[in-house]
Amino acid sequence: MKTLWLACFTCGILGLGGCAGTPVDRYQAERPVLDLARYFNGTIDGWGMFQDRSGEVIKRFHVVIDAKWEKRDGVDVGTLDENFAWSDGTTSRRVWTITRVDASRYVGRADDVVGEAQGEAAGNALRWRYVLALPVDGRVWNVDFDDWMYLIDDKVMLNRSAMRKFGFPLGDVTLSFTKR
Repeated sequence: MKTLWLACFTCGILGLGGCAGTPVDRYQAERPVLDLARYFNGTIDGWGMFQDRSGEVIKRFHVVIDAKWEKRDGVDVGTLDENFAWSDGTTSRRVWTITRVDASRYVGRADDVVGEAQGEAAGNALRWRYVLALPVDGRVWNVDFDDWMYLIDDKVMLNRSAMRKFGFPLGDVTLSFTKR
């Protein structure tokens, strides 16, 4: 009986992890086309919130992103310097280094990202997947992020991130970016 329970539990976890959802190429025809190097160039303001899995808003934040792109050995490389001000009075900073792999794929690194973030763009959308080392109550949890960004117009982009641990939902981050 114990073996059967373990087998069912394992299949359930693998089944949850295997849910790919909507492929990014579904947005191929959507306009305006999102070009990360064009949108994330200059100063961008973002306002967002983290909701737990019940939907309760746990924290709100404002982020200011100073972004620039340059050619390095013929490859587009972006630096996004993110400065967060949280509703509880704390601040934090994340600096992304993003490299364009080809016309639709990106990889990214930051100090609190485990390994490399993988990004895929099509039309007005970008799907960004990564593992974030997230400090919670004195411990660090490696949390899976499935991050979707949608360009609305030249100035506004909306972002929704689903957070999971072991395939189980932890909550969502909702964010609105406005380019200065």
